[in-house]
Amino acid sequence: MSSRQSNLKTEYVRIEGVSKQFGSFSAVDNVSLSIYKGEIFCLLGGSGCGKTTLLRILAGFETPSVGRILIDGQDMTDTPPFKRPVNMMFQSYALFPHMSVEKNIAFGLEQEGIARNEVQRRVAEMLDIVKLSEFTRRKPHQLSGGQRQRVALARSLVKKPKLLLLDEPLAALDRKLREHTQFELINLQEQLGVTFIVVTHDQEEAMTLGSRIGVMNKGRIVQVGTPTEIYEYPNSCFVADFIGSVNMFKGKLIEDEPGYVRIACPELDVNVFVSHGISSAPDVGLNVAIRPEKIDMTRTAPMQKENFTQGIVKEIAYMGDISMYLVQIPSGKMVRVTIPNIERQVDERISWEESVYLSWQSSSPVVLSQ
Repeated sequence: MSSRQSNLKTEYVRIEGVSKQFGSFSAVDNVSLSIYKGEIFCLLGGSGCGKTTLLRILAGFETPSVGRILIDGQDMTDTPPFKRPVNMMFQSYALFPHMSVEKNIAFGLEQEGIARNEVQRRVAEMLDIVKLSEFTRRKPHQLSGGQRQRVALARSLVKKPKLLLLDEPLAALDRKLREHTQFELINLQEQLGVTFIVVTHDQEEAMTLGSRIGVMNKGRIVQVGTPTEIYEYPNSCFVADFIGSVNMFKGKLIEDEPGYVRIACPELDVNVFVSHGISSAPDVGLNVAIRPEKIDMTRTAPMQKENFTQGIVKEIAYMGDISMYLVQIPSGKMVRVTIPNIERQVDERISWEESVYLSWQSSSPVVLSQ
């Protein structure tokens, strides 16, 4: 069993009611959060949501206006950065351009006055782990982006921190290298057993890396869960819309039973049947969210008696593995549908201006009152 799964019940970092004010602006607003030992926890949010400020508070570069930070049971709120069992990897990597790979990794150990033999042993061990042993003499400008990223990781990890903070660690890499490096990062974390907290604005990156994700908005944590929980069971319209693509329809509850609900959706011109109950019926209107990949698109009417509508294909985007369709339904609303390109033949694919039926399973919609 991997470290992402085996230690998830052991709390390692606790954030208690932390807020950070910059004048009248609240960058972090009453955040409370537990992070478990040996997991990769991703703080996900858009620019200005407070995720980097929260990371800097954990590192000790910022002091919270209110609240406490506990690491391994010890109150670290007023502890300076160099006395915390924490290291931080910056987005820019901040490598010394005049130093070799070996010297860059050794720098922090040498500053602590560790014996030369021990420095050499630990650097060699880390170079082997990140697969850079043959590049020890090279300077940063002689390395690829992925190699520089691994040097920065090695420098952060060679001091054996209990907690590693990573601020947009893969942002400087191209898409293909970023995808490859994500799995390298997971394997490295599992091998070393260090707790990682990763700040990112990239949803796919958070979904790939994180054992859990904390979604931030306007300085607050709005939902915490596994990637599956965040994607399949968002707790608000904001989270549903922020994570991936979603079709959102305003509706009104017309039938509310413990095992199912029916919702009138004027934008769809049909009632939506949902084969699960909802925790509480809202006093005002609600929203029905349906992911594009959960909608079937056919030329012929489906056999089911509800949960379908008609429309006209207005836009198509071929994206290699999938095709994305924008379908205009009678209300004028555009519905996004994604279809996997399983067959190579294009002759039978649905094309522009075709009339189509859109249908979905009763388990697919998510009912949101926020």
